[in-house]
This record gives sequence, C-alpha cells and structure tokens, in this order.
Amino acid sequence: MEIRKRLASASLDITVFLGGALVMIYEIIGSRVLSPYVGTSTYTWTSLIGVILGALAVGYRLGGAWADRNPRQSVLAGALFASGALVTGTILLKDMILTAVSSSGMPLELKALIAALFLFAPAAVLMGFIVPYAVKLKTLSLESAGTTVGRLYALSTVGSIIGTFAAGFVLIPFVGSTRTLYGVAALLFLLSAVLAPFASSRLIAAAVTLFLFGVAFNEAGAIILRSNANLYDVDTQYSRVRVFDTIQPRTGRRIRAMAIDPYIYQSSMYLDDERPASEYHSFYHLVSRFVPDFRNVLMIGGAGYSFPKEYLDSYPGRKIDVVEIDPGMTALARTHFRLRDDPDLKIIHDDGRVFLNRTPEGAYDAVLMDAFSTLFSVPHQLTTVEAAREIKRSLKTRGVVIFNIGAALKGDASMFLGAELATYRKVFPKVLLFRVDPAKPEKSVQNVILVAFKSAVAVKGNSSDESIRRLLEKEYDADRVREFPVLTDDLAPVEYYSSFA
Repeated sequence: MEIRKRLASASLDITVFLGGALVMIYEIIGSRVLSPYVGTSTYTWTSLIGVILGALAVGYRLGGAWADRNPRQSVLAGALFASGALVTGTILLKDMILTAVSSSGMPLELKALIAALFLFAPAAVLMGFIVPYAVKLKTLSLESAGTTVGRLYALSTVGSIIGTFAAGFVLIPFVGSTRTLYGVAALLFLLSAVLAPFASSRLIAAAVTLFLFGVAFNEAGAIILRSNANLYDVDTQYSRVRVFDTIQPRTGRRIRAMAIDPYIYQSSMYLDDERPASEYHSFYHLVSRFVPDFRNVLMIGGAGYSFPKEYLDSYPGRKIDVVEIDPGMTALARTHFRLRDDPDLKIIHDDGRVFLNRTPEGAYDAVLMDAFSTLFSVPHQLTTVEAAREIKRSLKTRGVVIFNIGAALKGDASMFLGAELATYRKVFPKVLLFRVDPAKPEKSVQNVILVAFKSAVAVKGNSSDESIRRLLEKEYDADRVREFPVLTDDLAPVEYYSSFA
C-alpha cells in the first residue's frame, strides 16, 4: 500500500512537471501553426498568449471545483486524455479552420484571436486541471498546504521553462511544428494512462484511432503536396517557411517561391534562367546609376538570395555582403534556389540592426534593404530614425540607400510608407520614391522603392541605359504621400501601420 501511494505521488509530480512543459510547447508551436494564415506579428502572439492564459484560468477554476467534489486521479487522467484528443483535433482541423478565418473580411487582430480560440483554447482549458487536482490530491493537512502548493507550482514552472527552451531550441528547428503536436498529444495520452491505468473502451479506442488517423492524414498530405507542387514546409529557428513551385501570373512562366507570409512570398526566381521573378528587384540596379563607381554593397535580407545571385552575374568583381538573420533561409536557398559560393559574396547570419551598429563608418557604397518579417512588415528595429542614422554612418560620402517597402501611396495602407518617408527625411538630405507598378491605383498595396542619398547630390537627367531609364520614369512625387510621425526605437508601431495593408 505504501509503495502504491509513493508511485501515485510520483506520478502526480511527473504530471505537474510535464504539464507545465506541454503548455509552453503547445503555445509556442501555436505561433508556427497560425503563421501561414495570419502571420507572426505582435497581433498573433498577443492573441495566442492571451487565449492560452485565459484558457488556463478557466481550467484552474473548473479543475479546482471538480477536485473538491471528486478528488480522484482517474478524473484528472480523463481530463488529460480529453486534452490529448483535442490536440489531435487541432492537428486534423487546423488548415480547414485557418483557411476559413484568413479568408474572412475580419480585421487581422480578430482573425488571430478567433483562430487561437478555436484551435488552442479547448485543450489548454483541460491542461489547466493539472495543478488544482495535484494540490488537492497531495495536500495532507492545512499545516503543510503552503509547502505543497509552492512545491507543485515550482515544479510546473520549471517544466514550463524547460518546455520553452525545448520548443525554441530543439523542437521547432529540428522536429517541426506539426510533428511536435503529435508528441504533445501522445504525451497527454501517456500521462493519462500513467495516472490511472484502465481497460480499453470504445471511447479510448476511438480517440487513439483519431490520433493515428491525424498523423497519417498530415503526413500523406505533405507527401502529396511535395510531389505535385514541390512544396516544402519547413520550420527554421525564426520562421515557418514554405518553398513551392507555381506560375507567375504576369509572365506565365514557372517560378520557385519562398514564403513566410500568408499574403506574399519573400523570394522568387524563374526556374528556366534563375533570375528574380519579382519586378522590384530591378530597382536595386539603380545603384549603378546613382553611384556609378560603386565597389562594396550591403544587402539586409537574403531569404532566397534572388538579387544577390543576379548582382554577382551583373557586376563581376564587385563585392556584396548579405546579412540574413536566419541560417535556415540560407540553407533553403542553397538547396532550392541554387545559391552557390562566390568569392565576391559574403554571407553574415545576424540581425540587420545589430550588424549595422558595429559596421565601420563609410564601409559601403550602397545599402539595399529587403528585410521583411510578415504582413508586409519590416522588422521594427530596421525602420527607426536610429537605424537610419546607422545606415547613413555606414555609407561612403556619395552613398545611397535603396529600400523596398510594401505599402500603398494613399489611404490607410500608406501609413507605414508615410512614417518611413518622414523618418528618412529626418536623417538624409535627399529622398526619392519610385512605384514599381504605376498602373496600380494609389490606394492599392504594391512595392514602393525609397531611395535616400547621404549627400544632397543632384540627380542627373535621363540615362543612356534603356532599362535604367524605364526605372527612373517610375519616380513618384514624394510630397504627395502623407507623412506620419518619425519612427523611433522607443515608438515604432510598424505592425499596426502595416496591418492596414
């Protein structure tokens, strides 16, 4: 009898510890599940964290009340088993629910909130039963209640810390989001069996069958998509990345694209000649117009390395340093976008702003900005007046910045462009704007190119190069863009502005 009590007590300790870990793993993996449909902006994280905390609060309340009425390990085991079944539901229904939510006309923050509620709240409520039940079952007297509660919460918190590190450092980059969900569901089933071993029943058999079907369904779907569309769905340290082949609507040619965003792809190349498939890349060639004798260029944002590859072909002997925060992106570029080593190409895996902060003064003739996180949003630390000053410091006297921005020229979707224009005008003496597609209405989102000069040099007239002349003809009067407050490290509501796009 004493051995049985000790085993029961130990099983509760293990459940509390692993429960804390599973909650954090489930929450962090949730961001990767949601990202292809609602992005990875602050809205997504805010909704996910708020929903999980709210669900746990409900679980604590319900679990505590049920523990007082029916303090048996078998009840907690049933709650954990049901939670595993609900995680299985997340695996099976995530794409269907997220497709419906993302295609609705709701604001972004509401999409993220509803998606998190439907997919992650139900299982999290039942995970909230763990600590109240463990407290009830392990409290022997009022004199030791404080010690018992403190010990159990410490166990749960340590589990949460380990789960957080495991999700971020191991599971996401090496296992993947969907397969991690398999593990979460399987561990919940296992904990349920450890807490209260019971004979098989139809309900249990049905839940386990559903779990196995969910695993088979997802794995088969991945195989089919990979064979039909060459789709690779990969988790890196920083993003959930999808690489796929498709048709470029403008040209009808086959392209390979890389996307971390539900609305646009971050890199693309034509499969027949490896050239960039996005029009905005051609504007980076304006560096040859504005700094004809350039030798050293910095590009912030690599992704599929579409333009760096073209740069090496177009300007042999001239150097380009590419700062890409995510080594996983570079690995994918090597595997799927035919990126090859070149003595004129230097790849630095670092945050763009951190790299700029330590860049020597006057190191580059030009800085090309092509960094995106999600939802047309540039990472906020690269948008501020402090970042612009670091860019200016890194440029030679006649240096230039060429900055790709996703925004409209008029209306609410132009807010980020207006803020960035005001920010660069605060630092640089001359700023120009070019719209990539002049045929688009001014209130429609498109690629807008901001060009800023370190010195107030006069820009000469027409170029003898026909391709450059066509680019120059797309200049847009920057004074027609409504300016917004200058962005600073202290206040840069980039994702709020970009959400209107």
